[in-house]
Formats: sequence, C-alpha cells, structure tokens
Amino acid sequence: MKKIELLAPAGDLEKLKTAIDYGADAVYFGGELFSLRAAATNFSLDEMKEGIEYAHQRGKKCHMAINIFPHNEDINDLTEYVQQIKNLAIDAFIVSDPGAMMIIKDAMPNAEIHLSTQANLTNYKTAEFWARQGLKRVVVARELSLEEIISMRANIPEELEIEAFIHGAMCISYSGRCLLSNFMVNRDANKGACAHPCRWKYKLVEEKRPDEAYEIEEDERGTYIMNSKDLCMINHMKELIEAGIASVKIEGRMKSPFYIATIVSAYRKAIDEYYADPDNYEIKEEWLQEVSKVSNRDFTTGFYFNKADEEAQNYKTSSYIRDYDFIGKVISYDEITKIATVEQRNKFLFGDEIEVFGPYTDFWTQKVEYLTDEDGVSIESAPHAQQILKMKFDYPVAENFMLRKKRNI
Repeated sequence: MKKIELLAPAGDLEKLKTAIDYGADAVYFGGELFSLRAAATNFSLDEMKEGIEYAHQRGKKCHMAINIFPHNEDINDLTEYVQQIKNLAIDAFIVSDPGAMMIIKDAMPNAEIHLSTQANLTNYKTAEFWARQGLKRVVVARELSLEEIISMRANIPEELEIEAFIHGAMCISYSGRCLLSNFMVNRDANKGACAHPCRWKYKLVEEKRPDEAYEIEEDERGTYIMNSKDLCMINHMKELIEAGIASVKIEGRMKSPFYIATIVSAYRKAIDEYYADPDNYEIKEEWLQEVSKVSNRDFTTGFYFNKADEEAQNYKTSSYIRDYDFIGKVISYDEITKIATVEQRNKFLFGDEIEVFGPYTDFWTQKVEYLTDEDGVSIESAPHAQQILKMKFDYPVAENFMLRKKRNI
C-alpha cells in the first residue's frame, strides 16, 4: 500500500528543516515573490537550494507555491522570476492561475504542477479538466465533504492525485478567494497580503444613526461573526487514508518551528499507526492532546462530515488558546557530560517543570535543575530571547529537540 504523504508548511529554512526532521514526507514553501504568504519570511534563491538539498538528502520532497492571481503588471516580473528558479530541483509547483501555469511550463516543460486550493476545485469534472492539462495533483477546496472527495476519487483518472488540508487556520472564504481585505484596507489577499479582517470584532450601525454602534454579541464580551475555529482531523486519519487521498496538508507557513514540530510529529504518529495495522487501528487520546499544546482557536472538522454550522465558529474571541509556551530548542548535546546547548525562545526559570520532545519521540516531563549561561555560570532565570544556555536533561537529547512549559493559567 502506497503511504499517504504528510505535507508540512515551511515558512523559512529553519521551519523546513524542522518539518523534515519531525516526519514530514514533503514540505511546501514560497519564494520571496508570488506566493500567498507575503508576511512569511519565505526563501531566497540560496535558501531554496539549501532547503531542497536538505530534503532530498533525506528522501523528502519540496513543493513551491506560486499561487497568487497575477495582474497584468505582474506578468513580466513573474516570467523573470521563473527563469531564476528553473534550474532548482523543485519537485512540484502549487499554482492557481492558468497563465502562471503556462509561464512555468514554458520555462520548465517537465515541471510537475499541482492545482492550488485557491482555484476552488469542487467537482470531479473540473478535476478531469485539469488532468487533461497535464496536472499531476489537485488540492481540493476546503468546502468539500469526505463523501464528495470519495466520489471525486472514483470519477477522475487514476493517475491524478488528490491533496486535502487536514489541520490549521480556516479562512472565512474557505478556499481563500476573499476580497474583504482588499475592500477594507486595500491589501490584496489574493496576492499574499491579507490583513485577516475576518478575525476583527464588528459592531452594527443603523444607516440613520451612524454614531450609535451596537454590539453583535453572544455575551457581554461581544462576538466575532467570521472567526472560524481551526481545522483538526487528527482523529480521522483512517477515513482520510481510505478515501483515497494521496497527500494530507498542514496549514501554517507563518507558524513557529515549535508549531511545526508538534503538529507534524502528532500526525506522523497517527499515520504510521494506521499503516502498522490497519485492521486494528485505534485513535489515541494523546494525539489530540499534543496538537492542543500549540496555539489554536479551538478545533473543528470543517466540512468533512457535514456542512459547517455555528459550532465551527468561535463567536467569543479571535485570540488564540495558548496553554503552553515554546521555551527553547536544543542546538547540540554532549553525550559525555550530558549537557545540552539550548537556544531560549521564551522566559523560564530554574526549578520550572518543563516538557521535552524530539523527532519520533514521546515527550517527557522534568524539572530544570541545571541551568547556566553560555559561559557555564549558574543562573536562576532565562529571560532573554535567543539566549544561549547550558542545560541537563533526564534523557539524551539531540539537535532540534524542543522544550515547552505549561502556562500558569
């Protein structure tokens, strides 16, 4: 049985390496131009080369998003940019616009093209159309139910693959084609500059009473009428795999390395557990507990099992649920002294109880009982961002292990 692909976001080189280390089969990233995450750090040409080499050395793939909807004034720049990247060993391009596809194919006739979710693919005839244009994969619209995806799989060419989002933020325009940001703050969501006005708090104003704003409220704190919960399908990997989906995709190119490590690791375990024994596959409670340890807006299964209703929205707040802080990342480890060099990411103290986890490992809990600065001088607190520290751990660690601490709530 060909394993389903776990596809992870890579907003920069550090996140790409983290995703690969923690179990992603492939990553998707954007260059400094023409991808739909303008606020992400994204990749220079040199960083792309390094990231692709890192992935390929480990048998993993790299997909590049060039999924904006270009306007006339973008065409020359896009054409020039494609010429700059055409010799990179990119495994596939995620594209939404037919003109952009043509530009890529003109420069790289053998390029593999995947249809972006921005193209709003919702039926098997449209999928068949794109297959006839030579596309290898389609990323289905997030509005589709699992039943619709199963029907699509049964009615499209066998060689055409289906990719679907399974985790992360949901847009009010679920496939991403939203004009609200353009209208309100002149920032084009379809060119990567969305201001996320769907997360804002709104009030109702009657035409003849412009100075009287009324709360749109569920309770005394108000409401957020377009604020979707985050998608989470960690407890439904069996259904996704058996639906014939080829690749499952995690949203989050702007998220932290800690987010990437936690989410990828959890889904990796869920997927591997299925393939180890499909007939006796059981959902494990700790998978959902793990993904809940990174910031989220509560969870929904979106449209997979029915049309999203009021339960898919968070009407009370657009703030994230943050029960844990990412406090550090291991840079190196000395097996003789058992001392690790750690880069601090958020403040923690000597004596704090923390959790430690790494690629393909379960987390463990321990107290911080050995903490020094970079020079080996004992300290009681690690308050400085990206401060280099020395720590001891109860079990061996390695580069890229993560440290987190439960918040005092």
